[in-house]
Amino acid sequence: MHGWIILDKPLGLGSTQGVSAVKRALRQGGYGKFKVGHGGTLDPLATGVLPIAVGEATKLAGRMLDSDKVYAFTIRFGEQTDTLDAEGQVIATSPVRPTAEALAAVLPRFTGPISQVPPAYSALKVDGERAYDLARAGEEVVLASRAVTVHSLRSSPARRGGPFVEDEWWGGASTSGSLAAPPLPDPLAPPRAGEELEDATLLAHVSKGTYIRSLARDIALALGTVGHVTMLRRLKAGPFTLDGAISLDKLGELGQARALEQILLPLRAGLDDIPALSLTPDQAGALRQGRVLTGIAADDGPYFACDGDKPVALIEVEANEARVVRGFNL
Repeated sequence: MHGWIILDKPLGLGSTQGVSAVKRALRQGGYGKFKVGHGGTLDPLATGVLPIAVGEATKLAGRMLDSDKVYAFTIRFGEQTDTLDAEGQVIATSPVRPTAEALAAVLPRFTGPISQVPPAYSALKVDGERAYDLARAGEEVVLASRAVTVHSLRSSPARRGGPFVEDEWWGGASTSGSLAAPPLPDPLAPPRAGEELEDATLLAHVSKGTYIRSLARDIALALGTVGHVTMLRRLKAGPFTLDGAISLDKLGELGQARALEQILLPLRAGLDDIPALSLTPDQAGALRQGRVLTGIAADDGPYFACDGDKPVALIEVEANEARVVRGFNL
C-alpha cells in the first residue's frame, strides 16, 4: 500500500481527520501499519480534493504542498467577518453591491503575481504560536504580506452567482495552466446590465500559499464594499482532480471489504509533471545504496527513476550525473 488515496473532503472535516479516516480504513482492512499524510491543508469550511499519501508516497507530500491548486469559491458581498468566511463574526458591513461589469473589471487586477496578507485565522505561526490560536484568544494578529501568483481568475455567468454546479464549471486545466470555460447553462441567464450582485462565484487557479479568503476580501474591497467566503471547493491539487476522488462513506466501505487497492493510485501519480527514467538493475542497486550515477544520457532536471515498473527514487540529473533526492523503500 504505497500510493495516493484522493478524498472528496466533506464540509466540517479537517485535513488531519481525513488522514485519520484513511488510517482507520487501513486498520479495518487488515493492511497493517503504513505512514499516512495529506498533501495540502484544506479548511473545515472547504470541500473537495484532499490527496492522502500512503506509505512511501508520504515522501512526496512536500511536493504536493508546493503544487498549484484550483478552487471554486463564492463571495457574499456586504459583510466581512473576522475569519473571512461564514463561520466568523461580522466585523464590517457595507450597503454597496457591485455589478457584474464592475466585478469583471477588477478581476485582472488580481491575476498574475500579486501580494496578499493572509487571514488572521490561519495556520501560519507568529512567535511560535499558530495565528488562529492567537486570534481566538483575542490577541491582535499582524501577518506580513506574501507574494503569490493567480494564474487565472474568472467569474460565473449565472445570475447572482447562481447555484454552484460542478459539471458546468470544471473543464479541466491544460498543460499551459489555462482553464477551459464551460458553456453557459441554459436555465441560468447572465446578469442584466447594471444588476447588483449579492454574491458571486469565481474559479481561481493559484500558486502555493494563496489564501482564497484573502483573495475574496481584497476583491470586495476593490469593488468598494466588503465580503466573505460562503463556499469554497477545491477542484484540483497538483495532478489530482475530483474525477478520482471518493467520499468518506466509500472509503469506509472499501476498508471493510478489504478492497482499498481499487482506489489506491500509484506512487507515480503524484509525479505526472516529471519524466520517467528507466534504469538497469545495476543502476537501480547503486541508487538504492545512495551512490551517484555517472554517464547518464539525460538532460538536466528531475526524473522519476524506475527499475522496470518498480519506483526506485526521485533523482536530479546534472552534467550527466544522477543523485537521489528521495529514495523509495519498496
